[in-house]
Amino acid sequence: MSDRDRYVSPLSGRYASKEMQYIFSQEKKFKTWRRLWIALAETEMELGLKEIDEDMIRELKEHAGDINYEVAEQREKEVRHDVMSHVYAYGKQCPRAAGIIHLGATSCYVGDNTDIILMKEALELTERKLVGVIKKLRDFADEYKALPTLAFTHFQPAQPTTVGKRAVLWLNEFMLDLEDLKYVKSSLKLLGSKGTTGTQASFKELFHGDLDKIKKIDPMIAEKMGFEACVPVSGQTYSRKTDTRVLNILAGIAASAHKMSNDIRLLQHMKEVEEPFEKSQIGSSAMAYKRNPMRSERIASLARFVMTDALNPAITSSVQWFERTLDDSANKRLSVPEGFLALDGILDLCLNVVDGLVVYPKVIEKHFWAELPFMATENIMMDCVERGGNRQDLHEVIRENSMIAGKHVKEEGKENDLLKLLAEDERLGKRFGLTEEDLKKNLKPENYTGLSEEQVKDYLRDHVDPVIAEYSDAGDIKAEIKV
Repeated sequence: MSDRDRYVSPLSGRYASKEMQYIFSQEKKFKTWRRLWIALAETEMELGLKEIDEDMIRELKEHAGDINYEVAEQREKEVRHDVMSHVYAYGKQCPRAAGIIHLGATSCYVGDNTDIILMKEALELTERKLVGVIKKLRDFADEYKALPTLAFTHFQPAQPTTVGKRAVLWLNEFMLDLEDLKYVKSSLKLLGSKGTTGTQASFKELFHGDLDKIKKIDPMIAEKMGFEACVPVSGQTYSRKTDTRVLNILAGIAASAHKMSNDIRLLQHMKEVEEPFEKSQIGSSAMAYKRNPMRSERIASLARFVMTDALNPAITSSVQWFERTLDDSANKRLSVPEGFLALDGILDLCLNVVDGLVVYPKVIEKHFWAELPFMATENIMMDCVERGGNRQDLHEVIRENSMIAGKHVKEEGKENDLLKLLAEDERLGKRFGLTEEDLKKNLKPENYTGLSEEQVKDYLRDHVDPVIAEYSDAGDIKAEIKV
């Protein structure tokens, strides 16, 4: 049966990278199981368990990577248990060690420890890509830190900002996500080998009640698997709140990407900013002229999936009965890998969009000047007060003329003629000898952006650059967009 004859997840076919797909592949999982069985056997031998010797360990290591899948799959059809099927298959390859594979452990020893290992590796890949997005956004913000643009509150024109300052708002949210990711990643601990209800009863029997040896098992396994520690207490499984913490990180990054993609989509509608559009790309099957923000739209689409996916482990962790139930398993097989795969696609799209984001200063300037006369009225009023005018009277003059200019723009489709109206008004322009050119000559866009440029410089220097410096390959991440 080919891929055309069966359902294939678009996460693997269209969105996620090969690197992220491999982390959650069957090959990676089962090889990790074998690494864990070796770590357990080595630990038990090193702690003096006479049933295990060096030849057994050598045999296990010789077959750590050449998994006999056919044997395992046939065995699972018979026993309906994936872990015991792979114990059996491994034993067929390692006849001397067959009797000591998985000794003292329960299924969650390989299942749960592998889940933690894979989530940590997936977080590391996510971290590298997130830093890549941050680096590209940092460069974009720096390039356009001084370019004035209209800001919006309620999507209505508001006090101006700069293109770079707006990008810094996107950047800051990703920086918060990176901080959260690093904390959760650093706090991940293996389950270790706790036994069927977390009491390590099987190891008490194996080591004849030698508590000193039993207490060394988990730290030794953790070290062999590259972790600092195992969880201090558990039932049969690690707390499913761990999955909740991890997927909440993914949901947070997805929300930040969604926010940025929405802003880009709105700006592209205004023709101020445009995401990459390839030479032969088709925007619409019917409207050949269209240049749709399809990458940003896809970011938003995938982000909604990741954000809602975080509900799965939250609900699962809340309904785990006592020391464990199995209603977590099928859900975890879907929610955790698919959350990572979808976010991987999001970050690749973010890398692609930010790297090729096009800015149109002339359009930005046109929109700016359509609104700038309104925004300059306070400065005009203060200038007239200095010339002897009454603030309250001037406020009324400006208000009346602003209403007229607004009507000209919105109802009659004319240009904003507020400055012309003010110059011709007997109570303002005529009284104080101010022509339209006099009023206009001081309307420099950069005079109305406040500390935007300085804020960008300060934020990049003090907050972003020190973080990027921690990652030697921050600028090397490349994204391949399949469609």
